Amino acid sequence: MAEFIKIYEQNPNPKAISKVVDCLRKGGLVIYPTDTIYGLGCDITKTKALEKIARIKGIKLAKSNLSFICHDLSNLSDYVKQIDTYTFKLLKRTLPGPYTYVLPSSKSLPKPFKNKKTVGIRIPDNEIILELVRNLGNPIMSTSIHDEDDILEYTTDPELIYDKWHKLVDIVIDGGYGGNDPSTIIDLSQEEPIILREGKGDLEIF
Repeated sequence: MAEFIKIYEQNPNPKAISKVVDCLRKGGLVIYPTDTIYGLGCDITKTKALEKIARIKGIKLAKSNLSFICHDLSNLSDYVKQIDTYTFKLLKRTLPGPYTYVLPSSKSLPKPFKNKKTVGIRIPDNEIILELVRNLGNPIMSTSIHDEDDILEYTTDPELIYDKWHKLVDIVIDGGYGGNDPSTIIDLSQEEPIILREGKGDLEIF
């Protein structure tokens, strides 16, 4: 049975953050707010937790397009090949924000993703998840809790999210109501940027 923990974005409680980080370090699954839809995630270094998420989502881990949530651009170089000045400036200008950027991956991705040529990078504009990643010390593997239903309430209301997910995860964070628009996904691994999904982010960024 998952724990239900209230955390306020304006001033995330360090004790509550610490509790969630401990859970992630032990391989737990957590549902947390972002600047778009609530996300489901785990520590990217915990293979069993990654496999659990893949099972829940009904996907193969090695072929999945899950994204890494980082707390800023400083740890990008651990997972992404060297990027050019244009790309770096674009990331710096738009992050934190509601974008997922697909970038060429480096060779130091966690084991299950070793053969992936690209990685999705996300830095949401939400203090709760940024504080979690900062304290964890490495990115969180993330996927949205959207599913086949054309949702509404239960992906935006934390109590309804808890009702639906409490048997599948270890912690559900109540960070207030979430949104229904996913992040905008932009592929920067080719010569020209390609918009893979139009979501919350403004497309007038190029």
